[in-house]
Amino acid sequence: MITPMRVFVLIFNARTENEGIHTIREGDRNKILMFESEDDATRFALMLEAQDFPSPTPEPIDAEEIKEFCETAGYEWEIIPENSNLVVTPPELNVEETDWQANAQKEDTVEDTFPLNQQPLEEPELSDSELEKMRRKLEGLL
Repeated sequence: MITPMRVFVLIFNARTENEGIHTIREGDRNKILMFESEDDATRFALMLEAQDFPSPTPEPIDAEEIKEFCETAGYEWEIIPENSNLVVTPPELNVEETDWQANAQKEDTVEDTFPLNQQPLEEPELSDSELEKMRRKLEGLL
């Protein structure tokens, strides 16, 4: 089978610093689906959304580039031919935490380090009931 020059893969947070590529876990390996058709990739993305998965974006990419990425990352890959009889559906279960979410959380987490001009947050001085009363008063002003 000849690999097409351009395929479509599903990207989360496309064109951001926190991009992630959609993979399917098979055993202990991850597999990237490479769609020949943008319509097929879009359909698969919509099925993922229907399963409460974050919304991926079909992105065109050079097939050889994604194959090199797969080899480097230790991922498998599969080409989904256009107009094939192969029906691709998302797996029933999704992973709880994706690799790209974990990376974002690591970047966003502050571990006992603060900028020189900022102090750590202290416990609030007001109780929850006091805060609720203040919230109601403020809403009344609006």
